[in-house]
Amino acid sequence: MTELSREIKRQIGVIIDRKGVVAAVIAGDEKEIVIPLLPGFPLGKKRLRGIRCIHTHLKDEPLSRDDLTDLALLRLDLMAAVGVLEDGLPGRLYMAHLLPHKPQGAAYETLAPASVHSIPVELDSFLHSLEDEIVRASRRNVSDKRERAILVSVAMRPKDEQNESLEELSELAATAGIVVLDTVSQRPERLNPKYLMGTGKIKELIITALQKEATIIVFNQELTPTQIRELAAVTELKVIDRTQLILDIFASRAHSRDGKVQVELAQLKYLLPKLTGKGAMMSRLMGGIGGRGPGETKLEVDRRRVGDRIAHLEHELKSLSRGRFERRRRRAASGIPIISICGYTNAGKSTLLNALTASATLVEDKLFATLDTATRRLRFPRERDAVITDTVGFIRDLPSDLMAAFKSTLEEMEDADLLMHLVDVSNPHFEKRIETVEAILEEIGLGRIPRLLVFNKADLIEPAIAGNLSARFNAVPISALNTSTLRPLLKELELRLWPGEEIQDGQ
Repeated sequence: MTELSREIKRQIGVIIDRKGVVAAVIAGDEKEIVIPLLPGFPLGKKRLRGIRCIHTHLKDEPLSRDDLTDLALLRLDLMAAVGVLEDGLPGRLYMAHLLPHKPQGAAYETLAPASVHSIPVELDSFLHSLEDEIVRASRRNVSDKRERAILVSVAMRPKDEQNESLEELSELAATAGIVVLDTVSQRPERLNPKYLMGTGKIKELIITALQKEATIIVFNQELTPTQIRELAAVTELKVIDRTQLILDIFASRAHSRDGKVQVELAQLKYLLPKLTGKGAMMSRLMGGIGGRGPGETKLEVDRRRVGDRIAHLEHELKSLSRGRFERRRRRAASGIPIISICGYTNAGKSTLLNALTASATLVEDKLFATLDTATRRLRFPRERDAVITDTVGFIRDLPSDLMAAFKSTLEEMEDADLLMHLVDVSNPHFEKRIETVEAILEEIGLGRIPRLLVFNKADLIEPAIAGNLSARFNAVPISALNTSTLRPLLKELELRLWPGEEIQDGQ
């Protein structure tokens, strides 16, 4: 190898498995080799890949930064470089291997230079011992079957907005039952069309994911089909984006027929442009004159089936919508006023509904804890009734397909006499969340309906601050967990629903 490398003035490398079989031969340039894709040696759940790389260095120099990065990225058993002397004979041997993960510790160890005639380690026993030590050092609880994620945000927006959005992604991940191991942020001058993030940053991401034994990478931005495919290939991990995470949460939490149809419809519309195939090799052959050739590819069949299913679900959604329309028509005919609770997700809408109507709608401190519309009867102290509905919470950058699917559910709000906009005033970003909800209401054509701003969780901030904020925004401060704070809200609701009638403080 060294003689040939000296002759052609290029680095030469070999990939060798643990049986001593040469899996690949690589010819690089005078500075580096490029290790090819090795589909025959997937990493899977193994700690090491089971192959080592040995290559030449024309100037008898130590392992380069790129060599050590490849060692960590590819989880090689060993990275070795053999120096090439002036006469073409082998010089010193430089080796490095990975280390068990330790917080703030090095990812690899570089051994002292040695002679190729006296290698300082017995490789087979050394690799077995190293793998055992890596397993013992693993912090992963094997009985915990939850996904382990690295959250990634690559954006050109201001840093504070990026951090706020990443915090929200972390809440979404917790709602989906994902263990968040770490977060990675980058604000590049321009986005990489292939990987979204820069190549240097993606190498850091892969090393972090491998060290922390992540099983999934969640991007805060919507990825193109090409980006998902390329990122999954280079990281060898499952890669999803924010949209797919939200769809997964909705799929697990939709219980009514309406909700299930809407979520499946949104998922299929998200999936359709991301379907990829293998071309003619997956074709369905056709017989007969004029029917020879590749015929309809497997990809086209998949797309046609998804399209058929989308059409079926849209038809079913229209049927369900007609049923909702009839129920709303009967409510409107009764003359009972309708109140719809709307707001950002996890603002406490279901808790407030339960407190006002003494019902038992599911309540959890999670984003999108409830998706299905709940309708209850609200009785006021003056023996007057209203219908109150709790709708799905809003969130910034809500997937467009999901918004389109849930418009039918949000039709419930069209007949409302009053929208009760509930806000978690204890959240430091509550003003931006108010703006998000207002923008969505305008987008879906509900901006014309009168709104009452209600500041929930006012007990979690200083009373003076809560009072000042309520006066500034003309809002009613409450705590949905404390029913004694709801009397001013009920009074304001009566004033809005039955204007012109005097209501005494004691009533």
